[in-house]
Amino acid sequence: MSNNISFPGGAWPVMLTPFTADNKVDYEGLKALTNWYIDNGCSGLFSDCQSSEMFFLSKEERINIAKTVIKTAGDKVPVIVSGHISDSIEDQIDELQAIAALNPSALIFITNRFAKENESNEIWRKNCETVMNALPEDLPLGLYECPYPYKRLIDEDNLKWIASTGRFYFLKDTCCDLDLLKKRAQIVKGSNLKIYNANTSTLLDSLKAGCHGFCGVMASFQMSLYAYLCDHIDDKQSEKVQNLLTITSLIERQYYPVNAKYYLKVFENLPITTVTRTKDDSGLTETFKTEVKALKDLTDDYIRTLGI
Repeated sequence: MSNNISFPGGAWPVMLTPFTADNKVDYEGLKALTNWYIDNGCSGLFSDCQSSEMFFLSKEERINIAKTVIKTAGDKVPVIVSGHISDSIEDQIDELQAIAALNPSALIFITNRFAKENESNEIWRKNCETVMNALPEDLPLGLYECPYPYKRLIDEDNLKWIASTGRFYFLKDTCCDLDLLKKRAQIVKGSNLKIYNANTSTLLDSLKAGCHGFCGVMASFQMSLYAYLCDHIDDKQSEKVQNLLTITSLIERQYYPVNAKYYLKVFENLPITTVTRTKDDSGLTETFKTEVKALKDLTDDYIRTLGI
């Protein structure tokens, strides 16, 4: 096992999946999106996640999306990948082994895949260990507390076990609880495991408490500001940036991911459509579009002020 592996802090976007007008994966659009994240300061990329609409992608699509992102990113930034969506552990192993063959920087486990909502933490650990042991020992692993189809937060005992294995390097934390984030940061301190907060409102305080970075939805709107905040937690402007990001993050609730694709298409000039498989893009109202423009204007003002 490689003990010198490390993952940078900073901002890691959860990647969108561009689709063509006839609802096929748009691989040229995906390449353009990958480069946009990189050009705007991301520290790494998370492919085949919930924002990628992984539960609505075929196994072949998930593999090809990961392959495209890994190839496009090259050695510019690390790429972590998930994509196991099946119910049975055997099928999940098959899915993850196929992704592992692409040699991602890390393979990310979805926490709710290892036990049903009413099943115990012991069952969860047994299944996690089974999957872990079916994968190459030198492949870095991570975890994502995905909220769909249900959110399963890692309990304290299992977090300690995960950190003790030495195989896990990345936790996309969705607890949205600053006290718990602080506690978790202390639990994993000194281990390979690093915590990446998905929640904007607790971000700055969590970084000061020992969390390693940001991994969330809003990097598809404000990539450079999230990168700035993660790299300048003690800067005199950091509180103002945090306040802006907290308020503007509410747009996540306004018809995401369609609104994010609209933002990237209209305001960042990416060659993508607003088509998604989770929402009808015709539901993006003029009011929603006005909100996206307001976010863009505010973001640009802050970027000019900070000199980014």
